[in-house]
Amino acid sequence: MNRRSALYVTLAIVVVAIAAAIYFARRPSTISPLATQTAAPVAPKIAVGGRAPEFQALTTQGLFDLNKTKKPVFLEVFATWCPHCQRETAVIDELYRANLGKVAFVAVSGSNVGIDGQTPETAADVLRFAQQFHVKYPVAYDGELTVANRYLQGGFPTIVIIDRSKHITYVNSGEVPADQLNAELQKVL
Repeated sequence: MNRRSALYVTLAIVVVAIAAAIYFARRPSTISPLATQTAAPVAPKIAVGGRAPEFQALTTQGLFDLNKTKKPVFLEVFATWCPHCQRETAVIDELYRANLGKVAFVAVSGSNVGIDGQTPETAADVLRFAQQFHVKYPVAYDGELTVANRYLQGGFPTIVIIDRSKHITYVNSGEVPADQLNAELQKVL
């Protein structure tokens, strides 16, 4: 192949690459709902030492009202599709059993994506999550994402510990070992 032919082939490849880039840039997005949901959310302004935002949630064990509980609160904002949340259920179950009657536990759904990672979240997804992962602590479906909009920090699960005076004493996201969470709970008992 001579230089002139090589130049034409190179030029043709560049033109095809530019045309493909323009085509894909203008094509409608096909990003799955799960992909957009796993991006880090905009974190609300809660901080350790700050007042916990008020909320109520209808759980699998009745109505939870932050203002009416006299106990410290262990709050988890979770997503049914989240593998970290799914694994963390065993840790939280252990803490729930160890602190039964001393701490008010509540887990609230915080995603608009269902357990299958594709369809919109429903109350049935939350119940299926609780059954599938043998959840013993109270869980709630929050279709409005009210609790998530007030508490979610950086990702799922977000765990918040609130003392009796309704101040936040601990905030973390992701999987957290039982001994670390237990140490944080002991500070508020």
